[in-house]
Amino acid sequence: MPTPPSIHAVFAIALALFAIFLFTREKYLLEASSLLVLIVILIWFELFPIGGDGPRVGAQDILSGFGNEALIAISSLMILAKGLETTGALQPIAQSLSGLWAERPQLAFLATLLTVAAMSMFLNNTPVVAAVLPLLVAVSLKARVSPAGILMPIGFATIVGGSATTIGTSTNLLVVTISADLGMRELQMFDFALPVFMVGGVAILYLWLIAPRLLPNRRPPLTDVAPRLFDAKLRINDGGFADGRTLSDVLAHTKGTLRVSRVARGSLSLVKLPSVVINAGDRLHVRDTAENLKEYERLLGATLLVGETEERVGPEHPLTSDQHLAEVVVTQGSVLDQASLDSSRMLWAYELAPLALHRPGSKPGDAGERLAREILSVGDIVLVQGTTEALERLKRSGQVLVLDGRITVPRTERASAALTIMAAVVVFAAFGILRISLAALLGVALMLATRCLTWRDAMGALDRRIILVIVASLALGLALTSTGAANYIASLYVALTGDLPVPLVLAGFIIIMALLTEVVTNNAIAVLGTPIAIGVAEQLGAPIEPFVLGVLFGANMSYLTPVGYQTNLLVMSAGGYQFSDFLRVGVPLQLIMWIGLSIVLPILYDM
Repeated sequence: MPTPPSIHAVFAIALALFAIFLFTREKYLLEASSLLVLIVILIWFELFPIGGDGPRVGAQDILSGFGNEALIAISSLMILAKGLETTGALQPIAQSLSGLWAERPQLAFLATLLTVAAMSMFLNNTPVVAAVLPLLVAVSLKARVSPAGILMPIGFATIVGGSATTIGTSTNLLVVTISADLGMRELQMFDFALPVFMVGGVAILYLWLIAPRLLPNRRPPLTDVAPRLFDAKLRINDGGFADGRTLSDVLAHTKGTLRVSRVARGSLSLVKLPSVVINAGDRLHVRDTAENLKEYERLLGATLLVGETEERVGPEHPLTSDQHLAEVVVTQGSVLDQASLDSSRMLWAYELAPLALHRPGSKPGDAGERLAREILSVGDIVLVQGTTEALERLKRSGQVLVLDGRITVPRTERASAALTIMAAVVVFAAFGILRISLAALLGVALMLATRCLTWRDAMGALDRRIILVIVASLALGLALTSTGAANYIASLYVALTGDLPVPLVLAGFIIIMALLTEVVTNNAIAVLGTPIAIGVAEQLGAPIEPFVLGVLFGANMSYLTPVGYQTNLLVMSAGGYQFSDFLRVGVPLQLIMWIGLSIVLPILYDM
């Protein structure tokens, strides 16, 4: 067994376990937990500095994570991805698949899997999923089939593809940067693409041929929740409750639920003051569900009239609406993420009415004050109602993902410029002309200069949770390495597995990383696992690179839970999946990737 750890190493291990505990608790904000961990590390090393001849760890070392090259590259790539999403640069790719879906859906499914996997090698997965999700939902609705059979495999294909290059995911960039800082050669863009191609090819075939058969025929989450709003008028009757009362009394009698847009008397519009007196013959212009409108008719002693007409609502003249329903999906970095409808005011700015809320793993919620105040997060779906023009304007804004059953997708005149800039960033980084961080920063500057992005869009693309988690994890990683805690954990793992062949030790390490990433953010696992992987390889006398890649691949295997990866939440909402559906499809996929990589890596590295 290894030598007992020092008091500083014990602290680092205990804090790492505490951080993992915090990161798995949904009731604690991820950014708040990260900041707490960062502060605790700062205070500890300020009060109890490392003594002896070992490295001194100060505040400047711990806070250096904010200037870490990987974080700068990750943040720049987030902004570039937002530029592609906002301009609709990826939509021609999705649009080109629509004809194939209509003629040969099975072949189109394979083509889509391969396309999104390839795109995810160079782009964040979220805009890739956002580009194809409206197309797939529209195709499913037109064919009158559930989208459940295709959405989850598509989401998983982006994760498989994203693990093939250094810029495929933020996890990859972190592992590459940290391993280089610890003395390993810096991995280049396609250095680990081969094992992903070999094993990922089998995974794609599984997602194409087998995964859809494992998924039940789920209904989309808001299919049965369509409380359409209707424009109507309430004509106040003589002697009814509202006759002779103030508008505030009328609203109070409906417990504040009545929403009056206009008070008309003859051809005049009265000022909507609470003190205005309502008389018989006045007309209150209102908008609500059919059930609520009939209830207001009864409460106020009024006659419900159809729209702008004077026809009474009845079998011959039913309530009608020329507006459409659509689902607005909250994506990472959108103005609705971590905001309420009241605080953002975004839907009202587009003249859209929110009707219901669906949150992954919960039942749909009703419209009303609670919906307006609810704090939204990635994967939430808001059912909205509005005109075709309003929905198109919202689509073109690029601020949220809109699913309305139509294949039409937004694309601006700057889409070509955004795509060219992103392609240039990839080429310059792939051929080593510029470092990834510098190429990405220059790409951001060009996006802003060509107005593919506004500064507001660019700043909104930065996810504070990812940034703080990365900085806190980097600080934890520094604490683990400088105190010797990483070497101690590596020694424990070697002591427990030392009698096994090296390929089996590597296989065990990969699956540990894969299981941890399901409950803890994959960026944290990447940062904490990399120094331990190097320590294990050094103590075994084995090549370091396959163990580092074991961390990278394991941290990307987010297949078992909807919270393991952001795209899992998006497809869960749109496909109406349950938690168990991810296990049905994710467990076999996890086994394919784990067993395949555990075989391929030792062969490629002659272990």
